[in-house]
Amino acid sequence: MLIAAAGAALVATNSPLADAYHSLVHFKLGVTLPRIGELDIHGLVVDGLMAVFFLLVGLEVKREWFAGQLASREARRLPIIAAVAGMAVPALIYLAVAWNQPQLNRGWAVPTATDIAFAVAVLAILGSRAPPSIKVLLIAVAIVDDIGAVALIALFYTDSLDVPALATALGLVAGLATANLLGVRRRLFYLAGFLVLWWFVLKSGIHPTIAGVLAGATVPLDKGERHSTLERLEHDLHPLVMFAIVPLFGFVSAGVALGGGGASLLTPLPLAIALGLFVGKQAGVFGAVRLAAAAGLCSKPAGASWMQIYGAALLTGIGFTMSLFIADLAFDSAAELEAAKLGVLAGSLLAALAGWLVLRIAPQQHTSAGHDIDEAERIFGQHEGPDEAEDTT
Repeated sequence: MLIAAAGAALVATNSPLADAYHSLVHFKLGVTLPRIGELDIHGLVVDGLMAVFFLLVGLEVKREWFAGQLASREARRLPIIAAVAGMAVPALIYLAVAWNQPQLNRGWAVPTATDIAFAVAVLAILGSRAPPSIKVLLIAVAIVDDIGAVALIALFYTDSLDVPALATALGLVAGLATANLLGVRRRLFYLAGFLVLWWFVLKSGIHPTIAGVLAGATVPLDKGERHSTLERLEHDLHPLVMFAIVPLFGFVSAGVALGGGGASLLTPLPLAIALGLFVGKQAGVFGAVRLAAAAGLCSKPAGASWMQIYGAALLTGIGFTMSLFIADLAFDSAAELEAAKLGVLAGSLLAALAGWLVLRIAPQQHTSAGHDIDEAERIFGQHEGPDEAEDTT
């Protein structure tokens, strides 16, 4: 659905429907908000509905960190090393390409992101050609990548702060966390808290989607229970986010005019982003995994060849959703934003095709699937101790 929505936007912007598309996306809703001004459909999706997307991200990150694939120090080590390198190298490549145009410096974070939905979709197409440990590694790297992207948005894309509003927002987070500790388990309570928190984060000057991650971190995760509040809320939100909000975001964000009067891929901005995603992500992630394994810091993913690990590293260059989101924050100029979107689409497409091809032709490791899964769980999913299952977070 995300591919279809993005494709529809591209078709509309490069056809006689272009004016109608732009009129729809920028249709004013008659509502004025702090920091945003008069709200249009694009703003409703990017500043409002995407906060729900980030709420789901916050829930998923918390679950994986405390009860999933990142639940132990050993499990976190390789994904953290790979994700940090996979964010640093694309940023450096971006700055190297765009170094003589200071007005483009704000876009350095655009190629640092990974779109986990697209990346895992490619693995799903490959089926058994991708060993289980590759999927585990890719998801774990993308989770750490999400944490990094949220930190970048909060730190580098906030122009001014309203201190009283920020203090109120932090007080609300503390209140939600206290309610968790006191045993409040109603999903509606945390959803209501999220909505109020969104308003004060918006007023503070920090991008309001950060409210989603902060609220998600306060939702109770009772690891001894079969269905915790967090897991039930995550289950409720997942269809809404994946089948409505994310495709809507793709539709309002992916409209790029190709050729003619549109942006050229060979100009510094789109080229810097495309190279950052396609070259930087694979070099950072694969290089970090290779060096970490050689230095004895962690083990190579079980049942996977270096060629298969390289294919997974290529897939981390699919930046789409998060990269487009950061581009929206980084560039105010319509021409620069369109050029940035072109770079995101080109880099993500190259990374997806190259990753699929490498994993498609990579020789299969001759080990049993059961052994692969057990070994992957040993490396990536081990808990700290036997008593952890009873903890409440």
